[in-house]
Amino acid sequence: MRKKTIEDYVELVYILQEKNNKVHTTDVASALNINPASVTEIFQKLSSEGYINYERYGGASLTKKGKKIAIATKKKHDMLKEFFLILGVDEKVADGDACRIEHVMDSKTVDRLTRFVEFVHREKEGPRWLDHFKYFYETGNYVECNPSNEKNCPVHGKK
Repeated sequence: MRKKTIEDYVELVYILQEKNNKVHTTDVASALNINPASVTEIFQKLSSEGYINYERYGGASLTKKGKKIAIATKKKHDMLKEFFLILGVDEKVADGDACRIEHVMDSKTVDRLTRFVEFVHREKEGPRWLDHFKYFYETGNYVECNPSNEKNCPVHGKK
């Protein structure tokens, strides 16, 4: 089974399992807008590979192995989505891009981006250069702004 499929399904089971103890094929089928029979087939494979405990008509729950992968995948997803939101990407687009990218990133890149997101959120109002990036993105104009010339800054100056 492909890594992406495993990660997508165990992450979804993890999210759905927070609401209910057992996750049923109809829950997953509804969330993914697919046929429940397709989910049953995937659940059987995930069960045989040790990612979930699955009982037909009884639902599924994550094994320790599945939960570990689900948590790691969800953390990557959440971090990537937050990174894209920091850049000003629309939330729905950010969520979709995070879902696609989370499966192919090197762990060193994940670590670096995670630290970047943490760094950006240390400032209560966000780093000032991020305001300048947003201005640059919208206008194409680079702004040189520092405390000595802030009053002339089109982003932070008095208007």
